Amino acid sequence: MAEETSMGGGSELLQSPLHKNHVELGAKFGEFGGWSMPLEYAGVVKEHTAVRETVGVFDVSHLGKVMISGPGTAEFVNASFTNDLNRIKPGKAQYTLCCDEETGGIVDDLIAYYRDDEHVLIVPNAANTPEVVRRLEAAAPEGINLADHHRDYAVLAVQGPKSDELLEAVGLRAGHEYMSFVEAAASDVLGDEIGVVVCRSGYSGERGYELIVANEAAGALWDALLSRGEELGAVPCGLGSRDTLRTEMGYPLHGQDIALDVTPNEAGLGWAVGWKKDAFWGRDKLVAEKEAGPKRALRGIVAVGRGIPRPHMTASLTADVPVGEVTSGTFSPTLKKGIGLVLVSTTVNPEAEIGIDVRGRREIFQLTKPPFVPSHVRES
Repeated sequence: MAEETSMGGGSELLQSPLHKNHVELGAKFGEFGGWSMPLEYAGVVKEHTAVRETVGVFDVSHLGKVMISGPGTAEFVNASFTNDLNRIKPGKAQYTLCCDEETGGIVDDLIAYYRDDEHVLIVPNAANTPEVVRRLEAAAPEGINLADHHRDYAVLAVQGPKSDELLEAVGLRAGHEYMSFVEAAASDVLGDEIGVVVCRSGYSGERGYELIVANEAAGALWDALLSRGEELGAVPCGLGSRDTLRTEMGYPLHGQDIALDVTPNEAGLGWAVGWKKDAFWGRDKLVAEKEAGPKRALRGIVAVGRGIPRPHMTASLTADVPVGEVTSGTFSPTLKKGIGLVLVSTTVNPEAEIGIDVRGRREIFQLTKPPFVPSHVRES
């Protein structure tokens, strides 16, 4: 999953329970969804490479945490969000979308942890959590309760080929099925009383896990992961490398690639929609659009030359025929060239070359279907 990002300043930013740990590690900070979060420590490329080759540890505590509970919770969540909870069983997590009822636009993308029929934990993006909660509260029938734990729990992401070894080094269970979660205690690190939710998921394209732990235990777990992972090559990673990693996978970022004015059909996220369900927010609009065919599509771009795309740059077939706009763009540390995502007219051949206005120069890019590098998230 992605989080809406703003790299501005602010005096009232929320802080992660690990803020002091990041300061001690010399992190550079940025604003992410109203939170002051680490952007990088030793450099984006070094951290990116560690995740691709060994293992990296991220603090993503700015992500929301909302427990929905009560009789009929699973049914209520299923009738609200796009994906079909009936596709999975309790103990599994699912990527899903909160869409606007009237337009079908994406309010947020999030992860739903299906604990049982009366308990579903959702993890929305930082800036969108209040709006997702507002919409759920407005629609919830009597007996359904929402508890916002946004500032009560930390979320750590352990990502990379050696992520299993790192979890085992701190006494946590690893190796379970992709998008499944377990609750365990890292006894020798946190004691027997502190539980950690361990979900095999992530946003890097590598094998990895996301850990949800109470704020008071977050520092001890963070320190243990880094100290015991030193022999594995574990490094702390900021949200700068998280962005380059997810871009290499073609994963959308809310607030850039997907937003209220972009639908799941346009974003290529139809796989996260339960089209056979009777109800979910925006269903009628999205079914009609799917049948007619969307007018725009989110596609990948790879530089033919040395150009590096950035958000809001204009895409064109010829210099005077604009056909879309770059939504995400970066230099790929793996491919050593510019890559990105562009929201482009569906009249354009999905394998065409297009021009991007890069600071006044028309650079050529090849349209392609992400991921840009092989994905290892599902490997057994």
